[in-house]
Amino acid sequence: MSERLTFDRTRVACRGRRLEFFTITWNVVEGLVAVIAGVAAGSISLLGFGIDSSIEVTPGVALLWRIRVDADEKRREMNERLALRIVGLCFLALAVCLAYESIGDLIRRRAPEPSIPGIVLACVSLVVMPLLSRAKRRVGSALGSAAMHADAKQTEFCAYLSGILLIGLSLNALFGLWWADPVAALVKAPIIANEGLEGIRCECHIV
Repeated sequence: MSERLTFDRTRVACRGRRLEFFTITWNVVEGLVAVIAGVAAGSISLLGFGIDSSIEVTPGVALLWRIRVDADEKRREMNERLALRIVGLCFLALAVCLAYESIGDLIRRRAPEPSIPGIVLACVSLVVMPLLSRAKRRVGSALGSAAMHADAKQTEFCAYLSGILLIGLSLNALFGLWWADPVAALVKAPIIANEGLEGIRCECHIV
């Protein structure tokens, strides 16, 4: 029976690794596309979305490492703490940067150019992220991993960011509302900060 449980856990861990490999690859590609499109259009919301995707590579690597050493029961708790801390700190840093840049754009009244690639990227992300989050939650439940659950929640939260990004870019493209882009980025900042704080709080409460 014990061998069967070990085999099942190993199989789930392999699935978790595949999900994290996909997440890392997706975030690298998404981040590059969003940053390039954001720079071209002068869109702080799109640029912030790209930086967010790039930063998410770090938690993805942390979770991949966490799953790879899952078999080490003695170090499992320490691995959980470290992975959650990395996730939380990365998102707190992003929230500060987004808030700073958004307020600066509003003060300077800097209007971004419409970005069709950004709109397409946000639409694709709205489809992919919820599916990926659901798969990660199943793995997190099977492994009893708080870090994996946190990663799943942040993947789901990326879908919300995609929706906010899509609204801001669409309002600017369709109606020329220049302020919609920095406001969309500013709305994201406290959401991202809260996710970072939750990750750190979860890390502190692991016993």
